[in-house]
Amino acid sequence: MKMTFRWFGADDKVSLQNIRQIPGVNGVVSALYDVPVGDVWPKEKIAKLAEQIDDASLTLAVVESIPIHEDIKLGRPTRDKLVDQYAQSVQHMGDLGVPVLCYNFMPIFDWTRTDLAMVNPDGSTALAYDDAALSRIDLSRGTGDLPGWATAYDAKTLQALLDAYKQVDEEKLWENLAYFLERVVPVAESAGVKMAIHPDDPPWSIFGLPRIITNGPNLDRFTKLVDLPANGVTFCTGSLGAEPSNDLPAMARMLGERKRIHFAHCRNVKWTGTRKFNEAPHPTRLGDVDMHGVLTALHETGFEGPMRPDHGRMIWGETGRAGYGLYDRALGATYLQGLWEGIAGA
Repeated sequence: MKMTFRWFGADDKVSLQNIRQIPGVNGVVSALYDVPVGDVWPKEKIAKLAEQIDDASLTLAVVESIPIHEDIKLGRPTRDKLVDQYAQSVQHMGDLGVPVLCYNFMPIFDWTRTDLAMVNPDGSTALAYDDAALSRIDLSRGTGDLPGWATAYDAKTLQALLDAYKQVDEEKLWENLAYFLERVVPVAESAGVKMAIHPDDPPWSIFGLPRIITNGPNLDRFTKLVDLPANGVTFCTGSLGAEPSNDLPAMARMLGERKRIHFAHCRNVKWTGTRKFNEAPHPTRLGDVDMHGVLTALHETGFEGPMRPDHGRMIWGETGRAGYGLYDRALGATYLQGLWEGIAGA
């Protein structure tokens, strides 16, 4: 296992120097944030990002992520050019020796929360989700009322996408995902890049949109769409753990035995109702994710890839990007390493 940490570039309040000082963290998870969705990522820009990280005595371990254009997910005629351009970006990663790509196939919305700063009894704040609260959000003004999505889509653009997805059910989305994978995974395989799909977050339908990367059977189905070693998973304990019926240690063992876990996101969640949860500190006993069981399954199946502490609370008066402060994620990184050492008997 290689411990890594997310960094959002020069504008991130958490600096590379901060990351370098977290014990045991040698890898950085980052991306290009100024390339329009669908365009080829220029090799020189990826190289510049990697060089910047290398200059801080760290390594660009994972790209998270190269976004997938909605036309690909919708199966529109424009997708062929877009898929080719995506494959070219993956090839550029391989040319530069960047080994892992985390991405997702969620229609329209990435990870979704209804509260970015739920106040805990101890005064810390955390990301939270409530399906009932989500149902009250009015999308007629675009994404302005959805926490974290203030400028993503205007009303007209969003409504056009929502209307288009009325023709895409789960099976059609599976078909469109397979179409994408059949053309991109072989490129990744030859380029030496491991593709790691991120589970849907939360792992159920929102706003009537299909979501399919949600549970053990679907993850198994996914890996068999293109049965090549490069076609794998980002095992996100928080995303999958939001659904109480998901047996995370069993899922980690099933995928780990097949060597299809290429990246691990580790965070904890606390269930507070039906399709209602908040994010919790990383230790197992402080939430409902069996972190010890998951890491045991990863260790026993020989996981050697990158891992990162995922979203953290805001603690000790820190302000910044919701879920991505320094302090709680740094605590998470050290906890995960200690848990790993204990499991390994080191």
